[in-house]
Formats: sequence, C-alpha cells, structure tokens
Amino acid sequence: MSTKSQVILPADSNQALGLARYAIDFMSAGPAAGRPDAAVLDRTEMFHTDAVLCGASALALGTNAPTVLRNEALGYRNPPDAGTLPPLGKAKHHGACVFGSRERVKSEKAILANCAAVREWDSNGTNFGYSEERPEHRAGEFGHNDFYAVPVAAAQMLGEGGAYALRGMVLLDEIRGRLAEVFSLKTYKIDHVVHGAIASAATFGAMMGATAEQIESAIGMVVAHHIPFRAIRHGHQLSDSKGASAAISTEAAIVCMKRAMAGFIGPQDIFRNPEAVFCLFKKDTPKGKAPFDLVLSRDGADFAVMGMHFKLGLYEHQSAGALQGLIDLLGKHPQLLDRHQGQPGGRIARIVVTAYEPAFGIIGDPAKRDPHTRQSADHSMLYLVCTKLRKALELAAPPPPPSSLPSPGAPKSPQAIADWRSLMLLPHDFSHEAIRHPLTRALMEKMTFQHGGPDYDQRYPDGIPTSMQITDVGNATFDSGLVMYPAGHARNRTAPLKDILRHKWNLLGALAVDQPASLVSQLTGLNEKSAQEVQSLYDFDIQFRGKFD
Repeated sequence: MSTKSQVILPADSNQALGLARYAIDFMSAGPAAGRPDAAVLDRTEMFHTDAVLCGASALALGTNAPTVLRNEALGYRNPPDAGTLPPLGKAKHHGACVFGSRERVKSEKAILANCAAVREWDSNGTNFGYSEERPEHRAGEFGHNDFYAVPVAAAQMLGEGGAYALRGMVLLDEIRGRLAEVFSLKTYKIDHVVHGAIASAATFGAMMGATAEQIESAIGMVVAHHIPFRAIRHGHQLSDSKGASAAISTEAAIVCMKRAMAGFIGPQDIFRNPEAVFCLFKKDTPKGKAPFDLVLSRDGADFAVMGMHFKLGLYEHQSAGALQGLIDLLGKHPQLLDRHQGQPGGRIARIVVTAYEPAFGIIGDPAKRDPHTRQSADHSMLYLVCTKLRKALELAAPPPPPSSLPSPGAPKSPQAIADWRSLMLLPHDFSHEAIRHPLTRALMEKMTFQHGGPDYDQRYPDGIPTSMQITDVGNATFDSGLVMYPAGHARNRTAPLKDILRHKWNLLGALAVDQPASLVSQLTGLNEKSAQEVQSLYDFDIQFRGKFD
C-alpha cells in the first residue's frame, strides 16, 4: 500500500519483501524514487559529518576497538587481480576505503572499521523511536547514526556521486528509524543495533542492484542468525563489545547481503515468522501478522532523520536534559560557582537530578557511581554532570598555576561559562586522570539521582524529561524546572545548533588532522560531490597521537 509520499507495509503483509521493494524503488531513478527535500538532505549530511569527525578523532587517539578493527580491515586489501573477479551486482570497483586511507579493502571490513570508529566516543547522533504523527508508533527504541559507512561503501564500489550516497544515508536512517518507532528491542534485552543491521542489508542491497527476493533473504539471515543481546552492555565496567556492537552487526548484514546476491536463500517473511524475535517476544500477535505496521516516507520532509538528535559532546544522550538543566542554572545563578572558604564548589551543598526510565536504569546504575573506564564514565549521570560542573568551576576561578607557569588569566564571564561550547565534554574529560579528578569525585558525593516516576516516564520518548535542583550552603535551592528538549534534541528550537556543532567538529577535528576546517569542508556539500570526490571522501591524513589514556 502506498501514497504519493508514503509506503505503508501492513502487519498482514510480507514486510521483509515490502522493505526490499521500497528500498529498491527509493534508490532508483523511476517515479517511486526517494525525493527527500533539502532540509532532510542537510540534516543527514550534518549527522554524517558529525559521525566522521567522531570516528577520525577516536582513531587519532588510538582507542582500542577502532584501531584493532581498522588494522583488521587493512589486512583484507583487494588482491592485485581483483579486476579479474566478477563484480558484485552493478559494482564497477571492488571494495571500499577505511577512514584515513585510499586503499580499497573488502567492503564489509571497511564498513566494520568505520562504524566502530564512529561509535567509539558515543558522541554521534541518536534517536528514541518516537513518531509525532502516529501515537501508536512510539516504541521508544534507541538507535544511533552509526551506519553511514554502508551507503558510502556502496557508492565507492558503484562509482556514484555524493547525491546517490546521501540518498542512501536517508534511506538507511528511514528504515532503522521507523523500526525503532514500532518495536522496542530493549524490552526483550536485545541490542538496538538489530534495526540498523536490517536497514544496512536493505540499503546496501538496493544500491548494489540486488533483487527484492535477495534483499528479503538477507534480512531473514540477519534476524535468524545474528541477534545480539544486551549482555554486551552489562557489567560494572563495559568492554569493547558495547561500542563495536553496531559495527559487528553491520559487517554481518553486509556479508548476508553478498551471500544472498550469490544465490544463498535465507528465511522468508521474517517479520511474521512465529519463531523469529518479533513474533516470538510479542506473543499476543495474531497468527499471520507481524506485531506492527510500518510507515515509510519517500518524498518531502517527513523522514525519520528529522526526529533524530545530536550529541553536543561526549555523553550518553539520556543525560542531555540534566546537562541542559545545569547550564541553565549556572547561567541564571552564577554565584553557585563562587568559591566558599577558598574551595571550588564549596558553595554547593547538594545536587539532585530527577529523570525518567530508562535513563534512571541505564545511567543511574549504582555501579556507575564509581566508574573506572571511559565507557562506564560516559554512562554515569553523576560523572557527566559533575565533570561539566567541574569545568565550569575551573573557568569561573582558574586554579593558580605553579610558580614556573604563566597565569591562566582572568575568570570568564558567567555568560561565557554557561554555554554548551565552553563546557563541552571532550575525550580528555574521560582520561584515567579525569575520571579520578578529586574535585569531580567530591561533587559526585554531593549528588543524588532519582527516578521521577510516572509523571516523568510518560513524557519520554517525546522528550528527555529531567529536572535539577542545586542547594547552596545557605540552604537556598535553585530549580531548573522541567527540561524536555535540551540543545541537540530534534524539537529544540532555541539553541544555535549549527554553531555548536561547528565548535564540536573543530575540536574533534583538531585531534585528528592538522587542518580540521579542511576536513569539515571535505565532508560537507555532499549532494554536489562528484563520483571522484566520493572515492576520496575518507582520504585524509590522520595524525595518530598515541594510545588514549
């Protein structure tokens, strides 16, 4: 079923085959081709640029999983006789490129490496599975803009230009974003990357010239053979598996798609399969139906990417409401940053943050009160809030330098301090030294994180309902009020988003390359880039700066 602007895949249809046909049409040049408007293309390009800057900086600082997986990918360089091998589908070239290299490697390995790098900082885009238009499509599943390496790899293999790659990015975000609106994987302890893997298989297949039946087979194989559970995110201190989950699932999805194009037949009609995860866990699903309808856009402005959110630094996005509350409070009450009895932070007696589930369960886990690793610290509400507060205290009253060093200068004004740009959380805020910073730890002892109950829960995933109260040593309490749409949220209309993102890109870019502005320029204007420019899109010199502390 379809309209001019939408494709509707009802629950009593073969949605895997329907997704395949939708994807093929979307990437075609025919009357059913995807025609997202300029605002959709602009926002998607911003998410892609943001993702690459996150990935490049993670590689430059030698983070473990991206480094291991990039080296793995470079071990799968195309052989010298690759030109004699049969091409995949419509491909003109074998393989694709990892960040910081012009050498072609197996496409699934390039995608693995680039997805892992993008996700490492947990600082790129996110979504919470919420449809403003359809109340029944608010499942609230998480997701992240991790998967752009898929359409870029396809465009590099096909010899296509930037407009084709960008349309593939919109398609991938549309499929995974709409799946996140209708099925909550986290409810069943399944990792959210499954939606991205399904979208990756469909997008790669459609771009490479697969048939609808081949794409259906690949989606079936992904769901039947490659379901990751949230065990990868469990534990007091998290491992590489958490950050690389999207990359590993996407690698599997691309292999499934290649296998299907080679003739392998996977399970059909997987969304209605009673033994697959969707119907298996939704036991009340009527026989012969999937647990949901799917509504997918093909032109105009109503695309899932328009409801996705930017992270303005390194933090778990569930904390964004608290971080905004802190910035708001410091802007209105700068006296909270004054020293008391000579002590930075001494004027603050108590901090109370109130938020919703799942934020309370994920970043309020008691183990997160004492994080020892970056992966745990960036999922600790206490650590994130108190590190941003420590940075504000240092800007307000810089500590005196050793006598051999020049003065750090005068304190900044309250207006300059209480800003996402000046207080942006960056990689060095998660070093071993920073995680153990005595002032941060002292502030954490003053902070309480509590669940706000149904009144807060019912407001998610529309927003990020959070409030903060700070009580000073005189027992005066300052209240942020309810924060719903912090800066970076898709429904925030007040923050200077592009300015803040440019600041973030320049800071992360400076960690990775000598000329960050040039790298940003290389990544932007994607819709007008030639096929040759797409071939070298990720060809930039990463300045490897040693292993991140």
